[in-house]
Amino acid sequence: MLELIDLTKRYDIKSVPAVLDLNLKVNDGEIFGFIGPNGAGKTTTIKMITGILEPTKGTARMNGIDIKKEPVKYKSFFGYVPDNPDVYERLTGMEYLNFMADVYQVPLSERKNRISKYIEMFGISAAIQNPIKSFSHGMRQKLVITGALIHKPELWILDEPMVGLDPMAAHILKEEMRTHCENGNTVFFSTHVLEVAEKLCDRVGIIKAGELAAVGTIEELRTKAENGESSLEDIFLDIVNEGSDSYE
Repeated sequence: MLELIDLTKRYDIKSVPAVLDLNLKVNDGEIFGFIGPNGAGKTTTIKMITGILEPTKGTARMNGIDIKKEPVKYKSFFGYVPDNPDVYERLTGMEYLNFMADVYQVPLSERKNRISKYIEMFGISAAIQNPIKSFSHGMRQKLVITGALIHKPELWILDEPMVGLDPMAAHILKEEMRTHCENGNTVFFSTHVLEVAEKLCDRVGIIKAGELAAVGTIEELRTKAENGESSLEDIFLDIVNEGSDSYE
């Protein structure tokens, strides 16, 4: 289980908080979609969850392990795909994946099969010995996803993971996300594609101006909407343009 407790981020003392008092529990076996308009605090939240940014207040826990108290153990539980696949361009694709396997201490006896699975699945095996600087954006995204999953993490933290993927690769990733959660694991991902979130997620959270405005299954959010047949897009626009009082 991923638990966020009073998670807050201010970039300076006088600024409006980028994220304010965010409390959330994401359960085992759950695909959780994290959505919101640009600048709402999605990536800031994800960077605090992953330890890239230190929160001004609050903390995150994974399986009861606090990121502030046991950061190395906490970080071993998740794999992270950022919103922009910046990688070491002078490395080959295979060198990058072996580097990631070394970071996560994946045994040599296991990494070959894990690497082969994903590079073949994503269709990048033919280019894997080439320098990353020759990779397209979509190929880099596939490479970063493979590197993030190489140690078989329980929690996948994916920030806009579909961006740059071709339709086949996006379909494969969504199927992998479903399978991962069916096995009792967890996916926390952000997306701007509301149709994907509506079809894929067990629950969604909508963040607005740094605060969690609504959380629930699509049916729960639909029940609270004025129109019981609302799509996630309708619910999202209602919250972003009007308010969140009716969804609390």
